[in-house]
Amino acid sequence: MIYKRSSALFAEASAVIPGGVNSPVRAFKAVGGEPIFVKEAKGAYLYDEDGNRLIDYIASWGPMILGHAYEPVISAVVEKAKKGTSFGIPTEIETQIARLAVSMVPNIDKIRFVNSGTEACMSAVRLARGFTKREKIIKFAGCYHGHSDAFLIQAGSGAVTFGSPNSPGVTQGTAKDTLLARYNDLENVEQIVKANKDEIAAIIIEPVAGNMGCILPADGFLEGLRSICDREGILLIFDEVMTGFRMARGGAQELLNINADIVTFGKVIGGGLPVGAFAARDEIMNYLAPVGPVYQAGTLSGNPLAMAAGLAMLTTLNDQPEIFSNLEEKTAYLHEGIEKVLSNTTLDYQINRLGSMISVHFTDTPVVDFETAAKGNNDTFKKFFHGMLAEGIYLPPSAFESWFLNDALSYADLDKTIEAIEKTVKKL
Repeated sequence: MIYKRSSALFAEASAVIPGGVNSPVRAFKAVGGEPIFVKEAKGAYLYDEDGNRLIDYIASWGPMILGHAYEPVISAVVEKAKKGTSFGIPTEIETQIARLAVSMVPNIDKIRFVNSGTEACMSAVRLARGFTKREKIIKFAGCYHGHSDAFLIQAGSGAVTFGSPNSPGVTQGTAKDTLLARYNDLENVEQIVKANKDEIAAIIIEPVAGNMGCILPADGFLEGLRSICDREGILLIFDEVMTGFRMARGGAQELLNINADIVTFGKVIGGGLPVGAFAARDEIMNYLAPVGPVYQAGTLSGNPLAMAAGLAMLTTLNDQPEIFSNLEEKTAYLHEGIEKVLSNTTLDYQINRLGSMISVHFTDTPVVDFETAAKGNNDTFKKFFHGMLAEGIYLPPSAFESWFLNDALSYADLDKTIEAIEKTVKKL
């Protein structure tokens, strides 16, 4: 494929945008080369600035669950835009989408809309601290909850030490209140809780991780976290920015039958427009201003265009629950096809899948946490990524990202993808 136009655009962007991109993973640093620039998209396909058509497996990192340019969403945004794009004053549509979201998701009474998943997670932690009157939180290595200071923490030495900043600009003071645990390691969490008795406000986790590849919670792990939180007066926060309204109508809480105390959303809930949200039962949400003491605000929160897109998206998912089973069946079909191809090679590999999320890891070790995800052969993944791109398949340009399927993908698209994998791995 030819990428002359994309290369020229990247050079132009690099002169005025740091790294040429507005989000680092887009820059292809993990796989080498230069990013493609998209001109438009429709259904399951991306069309780049050089005229290439690509089958899309990132779905804008999750939001486009029904495919690109889904007509009811586009129409809702266009009609709403004709009436104004922002008011800074309440609108009826905010209540409509809030009522629908609350009806779809278990164990929540109220929801507040913000502008991104980062903002949702940041606000959820502040709310948990205000509600519990405690300061520390536990997060898990490899789970990404946005770029708020409290979340950009890597492991210190030992199981119960304070975190250290993983990015310049994050202070040691912030880092000391974030405790790092190992995903799928309940004993490790118990040790941290014991060492910080009555100091932990919240445990925040991706119930199905998507930022170290797709990693499933081990049997009993989330149940164990729920038990610890109940015993210790800690709030359990599910970061469902990826899984919310994708795993099921009610997200991972519904699919896995585990109730969190606070849930954060993004991606699907905005239908492709910038949006986030956090939700909980009344007694927690009523701690938020203006009814409670915990302050949170946003000029563009509840933006009418985002609310219109989100309402159209959630209405479809609520009215057509078969979409979730259709997506699961397509993802299982793709899994089976990849397995068949890779099992006939000498490559080491692992395939993780749940619902419409899937990832391929080039390692002989089961991938259950960040440490095992990091054992994957990144050189092999780089070649795999570029080989698939040459075949017209757009995968996440990082071995540490989940693939996201969308309902516009046909079985012919899946077959073409499997054929592309077969051609690519022969060259590996």
